[in-house]
Amino acid sequence: MSPNTITVEEKHEAALPPAEPVPWHLALVSGADGTSLGAGLAGLRARFSRAPAQQDVPVRIRTVGGTGGGHRGAVLAGAEGATEIGTGEVTGAAPVAFMFPGLGDHHVDMGRGLYRDFPVFRAAVDSCAEALMPELGLDIRKVVFPGPEPQDRTAPAPGPDLRRLLGRDTGTGRGEHERRLDSTRLAQPALFVVEYALARLWESWGARPSLMIGYSLGEYVAATVAGVLSLEDALVLVARRAALIDTLPQGAMLAVMLPEQEVLSRIGGNLSLSAVNGPEFCVVGGPVADIEALERSLREQGVVSRRVRSTHAFHSSMMEPVADQVTALARTLTLNPPRIPYVSNVTGRIITDEQATDPAYWARHLVSPVRFADGLDSLAGTPLLLETGPGQTLSSMAAAARGGDTGTVVASMRHPLERRSDSAVALKALGRLWLAGADIDWTAFPAGELDTAPGTAAATADEDGREHLPTATEHELHDIWAKLLKTEHLPYDVSFFELGGNSLLATRLTLRVKRAFGVELTLRQVYERATITLMAAAIDALRTGEDPGPAEGGSSYTGRSRARFRLPNGLTVVHQNEAETLHFYRDIFEHRTYARNGIRLHDGATVVDVGGNIGLFTLFAHYEAKNVKVFAFEPAPPLFELLSRNVAEHEVDARLFNIGIADTETEAAFTFYPRSSGMSSFHPDKEEEKHNLRTIIANQQKAGADAEVAGLAASEDLLDVRFEAIEFTATLRPLSAVIREQGIERIDLIKIDVQRSERQVIDGIADEDWPRIQQMVLEAHDADGEVGRLVELLRGRGFTVTTEQDELYVGTDIHNIYAVRGAR
Repeated sequence: MSPNTITVEEKHEAALPPAEPVPWHLALVSGADGTSLGAGLAGLRARFSRAPAQQDVPVRIRTVGGTGGGHRGAVLAGAEGATEIGTGEVTGAAPVAFMFPGLGDHHVDMGRGLYRDFPVFRAAVDSCAEALMPELGLDIRKVVFPGPEPQDRTAPAPGPDLRRLLGRDTGTGRGEHERRLDSTRLAQPALFVVEYALARLWESWGARPSLMIGYSLGEYVAATVAGVLSLEDALVLVARRAALIDTLPQGAMLAVMLPEQEVLSRIGGNLSLSAVNGPEFCVVGGPVADIEALERSLREQGVVSRRVRSTHAFHSSMMEPVADQVTALARTLTLNPPRIPYVSNVTGRIITDEQATDPAYWARHLVSPVRFADGLDSLAGTPLLLETGPGQTLSSMAAAARGGDTGTVVASMRHPLERRSDSAVALKALGRLWLAGADIDWTAFPAGELDTAPGTAAATADEDGREHLPTATEHELHDIWAKLLKTEHLPYDVSFFELGGNSLLATRLTLRVKRAFGVELTLRQVYERATITLMAAAIDALRTGEDPGPAEGGSSYTGRSRARFRLPNGLTVVHQNEAETLHFYRDIFEHRTYARNGIRLHDGATVVDVGGNIGLFTLFAHYEAKNVKVFAFEPAPPLFELLSRNVAEHEVDARLFNIGIADTETEAAFTFYPRSSGMSSFHPDKEEEKHNLRTIIANQQKAGADAEVAGLAASEDLLDVRFEAIEFTATLRPLSAVIREQGIERIDLIKIDVQRSERQVIDGIADEDWPRIQQMVLEAHDADGEVGRLVELLRGRGFTVTTEQDELYVGTDIHNIYAVRGAR
């Protein structure tokens, strides 16, 4: 039997229960129409919100009403409840191409959750590790998965240790493990093993690639899956090739945001073109000193470039001393014509039988540039692309090549900086393929019918697991909510506000409850009894003349929103508050106040977002220009979670920091208002915030105002609820400290939106870092003439400065400052 053959037993092993239940469950739902699908999804979300997701199998296909259909949905459930991945309408089966990344996003513990949770992945890793022991003299599993297994299987991956990631950890902790894995001799076999095992997991889930592409080392995985190399031969070739490279002098690599011909005109001598990743995205490799000289020259010319994480100059002339040895090694192996087509890095086209079976091809692959941009053109006819390895680098480049279309590009492993479970990321990717109609053998998963309660919403389960049948009041209240929230997907035990409600909708809700039931709910009662079940119980009590009494934990409001919101431009985000989201959206995307005040973003720009909130400005930067790199800072954990989800879903090239920016290294209390998140602050002043909110509401209601709603929205009762606070202890760091740690050499745009903390952010920028900053957008509070002082400071730093006050902020002290280096 070929090592590349999946047996029937292996195929079904992933769908059967592991030794311990996987703490994640993916429900793939199909229905004949949108109504039945919505009811099924609502029931699943409610069910998983009440009970842990310890299911007998990690994936199950469910049909609504006893029949399948073209309408599909997917829900991923874990210890913290359920997340709806999305819905879609499928008309056919779309072929899938696998993309195998190269070195760069590899990291310690990559795939550890998959190794623990899925037997097929574990078996593939174990088989490879045992075969590699004679070549490496060690167990590669101890290199990839050092240290003890985390006790909490539902916990996300550890957060980034900046010193470790930057190689500044001189201790004996995890920094040592990272440095060990980074050595070429171990990094390349380790990456091969993880990607090969992931491909086997995907194949066990019924995902068979119609086409493949690998980036650098990733082509070896593609060749193995295609049957060009047996697994045994591939491991020998990868391990010995890596050992040969490890004997070469160290080199460096530099990403350059220029077209290929312009790059070639700027290099020569010891430098080589190592990769062409896009129309204006190339990589150059060579000796460290030569790369440093090129980097300085490009900086003087205003060309954006950045160093690539690498120990050697791969795909450059520095590889030539070992090329003949690679050819000689390949001659000792059996090379077969590919059974599955894949793209050659050398040509950017589908590899031919002659190339794949030519031992010299593997030496040409070693020294030739990776023509990934051409390779993506060769994948243009394949509807779906699945990145089958750590990170999302290939997904990002593929989405850019497809005009920003992220719906047809799916990443299946987390970025090393992301705090997400490996298993949850892979299952979510499977859900996205289901929604996109991927050509997958879905019979790998058990199926069954999903029952829903009669009516427009599904029944839920109570805390004891018994079915909860909605009362007449709950049904009628559900219809009111549905009209206000514009959705039928309304579990009975989830907060109005976590489903997209806001203060203005809450005021309208009280008016409609009064008209429908003849009783008055106060706004405080709406917030305290924010689920359909609890609100209906309060209404029933009021209708009989009883006092509903205090609600015990009734709000279900945690500040961790589940609400999804489609922006007017079609982008979907998770958010806290519709009014805030729309205000910021219009300011950034529609009114384009940044562009109107001379702010510009070019391809390859570096952007710093201080006060990231849910990430709308970060998304603006991502979609405004190509290959933008964002560094975003948000101290409030609930907002940081939403920021992280939005960045991940839109596949933004961003590094996120759950910290505040100030003028010193310290910790400080941060006051977070879950219901008015935009006014959260290190310097809370509740009375001033109430004044500002009253003013903003009044400005919002000037045109076509609903007087009754406006009065309720600005009432003290509502404002008191809106400013109920949660306090966090946040880490504060000067911006210049982060600039040094991250190696940021140029900031094309920095946005600072921090309530009354703007001066501390400015004071945390060292003199030597000001020349790096090209543009600044700053929200400032004009206390005692502070705006004027900031304007003069920025002019003294060489900026042309303008100020503006948004029409919604007229009557407050909030102003915007726009600064562009030099003359306009």
